[in-house]
Amino acid sequence: MSEKPHVGLIGSRGIPAAYGGYETLMEELAVRLVRQDFRVTVYCRAHYTPRGLASYQGVELVTLPTLRTKYLDTPVHTFLCCLDAGSRGLDAALVVNSANALFLPLLTAAGIPTALHVDGIEKRRAKWGPLGRAVYALSERLACVLPDVLITDAEVIRRHYLERYRAPSTVITYGVTPRPPARLEVLPKLGLSPRGYFLYVSRFEPENNPHRVAEAYRLVKGELPLVMVGGAPYARDFIESFARGADGRILFPGPIYGAGYRELQANALAYIHATEVGGTHPALVEAMGYGGSLVVNDTPENREVAGPTALYFHAEEPATLAQALEWIRSHSVEAREMGERAADRARGRFTWDVISEQYAGLFRSLLSC
Repeated sequence: MSEKPHVGLIGSRGIPAAYGGYETLMEELAVRLVRQDFRVTVYCRAHYTPRGLASYQGVELVTLPTLRTKYLDTPVHTFLCCLDAGSRGLDAALVVNSANALFLPLLTAAGIPTALHVDGIEKRRAKWGPLGRAVYALSERLACVLPDVLITDAEVIRRHYLERYRAPSTVITYGVTPRPPARLEVLPKLGLSPRGYFLYVSRFEPENNPHRVAEAYRLVKGELPLVMVGGAPYARDFIESFARGADGRILFPGPIYGAGYRELQANALAYIHATEVGGTHPALVEAMGYGGSLVVNDTPENREVAGPTALYFHAEEPATLAQALEWIRSHSVEAREMGERAADRARGRFTWDVISEQYAGLFRSLLSC
């Protein structure tokens, strides 16, 4: 082992983060591990990472190609990463996405102890066809036997693996470090005012229910806009099915990242979280950290995260979402107090500094494998 433990982070699109939860995890974790005297390599995808970028805040970046299709983007890239990892002298690796369990034997053959982060129960996602669900079902089983450590991000998911497969796991959640921008730039461009809009953020995929949110908003009174931030690279027909002819108060600005995303989170009257599959959702944790009121789809995973600091609705019943938004609209003081309680909960449970310490301890345990 080198003087500094050398760890690799595999399975995301890469950093700097400009897509989703895995990418944010990689960035927030990698830069903190560097500060804790680790040498860190993050694997990145060529179409995602700025050309020629070889390092980021002390983190080494390795950019490899892939096939940009819905089903091959992740596995092809991870396969190449695991092949490459053996030549890098890695002392340990973190692999994200349960589908990538298929490639862990390549790391094992190279003598690299590995932790696998499985997120939620991917086989239940509506976006996957029969083949995709079959692959994730197989991967879920392999995740129980191939990695040295299995990581789940919610107690609900930990119980799923334990009760279904008798596979123990370590729960490590996502975090948030609120950084509201000093100036408003996105809001004026969209014609918005602070605390004058509802916000929804997700990939526009069926299990995240953007179509049901758009439907529910027709039942909400008043003139407050709903800003639906997001998109999906392989879901054009689905997106058009609810965006075309949507209520005129709904804005579809597309994906927004970085400072613009933080600006929207910091100034929303309320954040709508409508996912129904997964564990700890990064966007929900981030919304809590920024102190907006929460209107959340009632699932065990979402309740585990938000607890008593949210209003809950049932995604399959649009009227329940409309009722919750009407309450927020007419009870602004109480809604603001509810948001402050959510921020307090986030500070106590979901901070990147604490989470990075958990990962650092996990890597140190892997080094003794």
